[in-house]
Amino acid sequence: MSQVRHDVRAVRVVWQREMIRFANDRLRIVTSLIQPVLFLFVLGTGLSTVTTGAVHNLNFRTFMYPGALSMAVLFTAMFSAASIVWDREFGFLREMLVAPVSRWAIVVGKCLGGATTASLQGVLILALAGVVGVPYSPSLIVIVFGELLLLAFTLTAFGVMTAARITQLQSFMALNQMLLMPLFFLSGALFPLANLPGWLQVLTRIDPLTYAVDPVRREVFAHLHAPPAVVHRLNPGVTWNGWLVPTWLELLIVAAMGTAMLGIAIWEFRKAD
Repeated sequence: MSQVRHDVRAVRVVWQREMIRFANDRLRIVTSLIQPVLFLFVLGTGLSTVTTGAVHNLNFRTFMYPGALSMAVLFTAMFSAASIVWDREFGFLREMLVAPVSRWAIVVGKCLGGATTASLQGVLILALAGVVGVPYSPSLIVIVFGELLLLAFTLTAFGVMTAARITQLQSFMALNQMLLMPLFFLSGALFPLANLPGWLQVLTRIDPLTYAVDPVRREVFAHLHAPPAVVHRLNPGVTWNGWLVPTWLELLIVAAMGTAMLGIAIWEFRKAD
């Protein structure tokens, strides 16, 4: 019982360390917002000039808003996981690993801390909802925040899993850049999932990030007053052989992936020196 208390305390301490680092690093908060804001207001505004007639005057920034939310969470979660490699380079990780606590507590604390900071980063983009034509509905904010929290946890678990055996920060960032950008672009964050070529349709369906972006977009479009034809065009949902995948199943897929990657990360850290 005493060991369990020590482990729970270790989870809390690691989580608090992530929160303190996030609060003290204002430059990181600002720089993590630049890319999603650029995509939302620069790319979104540019595409709106060529899609206005096709979507009945619905601003294309509104469509891209869920993608910008996901992007904000994506980069913050990966920066949080990258600190593991940083701690390894400077010896702090070794001190944590030799502490009299279970290694699973360190991994869980890291994932919860990364998920919390990434979700808070997403809240900053969530605050821009009214600017892009999304209503400030309490139910929308609560549900989308919960979905972002789940996405942030899964992404942090993915980052911790990949960081478990990487010793150089440059290698970690290069690997994740190679993996995450294709996953993001194939998730439907920047384009509708309807009427795609067959090969691209297959890639979007096997992209795990698709099942995190789509529930956010569904919730956003549920609060818009748009013609049904526009909603069907821009928010067709994810289908498997014509069957519309329900939101609960999409979220279950994301949660299952996060849990699996958390388990792999714990196993990797148990093997670490």
